[in-house]
Amino acid sequence: MTRKILIVDDDQKTRVLLKTYLEKNQYEVILSHNGESFVAEFNSQMNQLSLVILDVMLPDTDGFALCKVVRQKSNIPIIMLTASSDDTDRIVGLELGADDYIAKPYNPRELLARIKAILRRTAIADVASAPRYYRFLGFTLDLIERKVTDNTGELVALTGLDYQLLKYFVEHPGDVLDRNVLSEETRGRDAGPLDRSLDVQISRLRLLLKDDSKQPTLIKTVRGAGYVFSADVSAASA
Repeated sequence: MTRKILIVDDDQKTRVLLKTYLEKNQYEVILSHNGESFVAEFNSQMNQLSLVILDVMLPDTDGFALCKVVRQKSNIPIIMLTASSDDTDRIVGLELGADDYIAKPYNPRELLARIKAILRRTAIADVASAPRYYRFLGFTLDLIERKVTDNTGELVALTGLDYQLLKYFVEHPGDVLDRNVLSEETRGRDAGPLDRSLDVQISRLRLLLKDDSKQPTLIKTVRGAGYVFSADVSAASA
């Protein structure tokens, strides 16, 4: 799955270079040029963000104030950028809840390495606190035993690919999921324009979950965009 990063920096050249470089490395990048635009983007994208990058010096505020905004609302990882050689910026940023700090000028490869390191740590923490069960429409998906039962407790016979696909759907309810993303998550490769294997697998999953293939209400097709899992999903550790 593509990781989404929100960057605020008042230097247009820096923003464009970062966006180009990170997108080549399979990240989705949203750009802001000042504090006001950052807050607006953060509030609208917060639940989809994997990381934010804050420039300390901005025309209408500073990165420290924005760091506080992020920390008041989320635990999204933060990297701070500063042109100052003084350790004070680094110390203040870390005290406010930033996860890392990098001084300007910097090599984009170093920034990329820092991003990857933070996201690896975040993934490990997420696994430790991840729910065991997902429940929807009377079905229960057990991530430990890798099985699905219906509302009577009867086991639903899923293959390994069925399980991977359903797991990804229940982890992203309501999101329109691109065919290539779904194929990458279940098969480790993109779905080619003539590859119908994903569609066949989704038809099979609909059948197993008793979703009408002619008028599906659980796994809906979004023409030209992908698929969406439309059920209300609840997660629990027990």
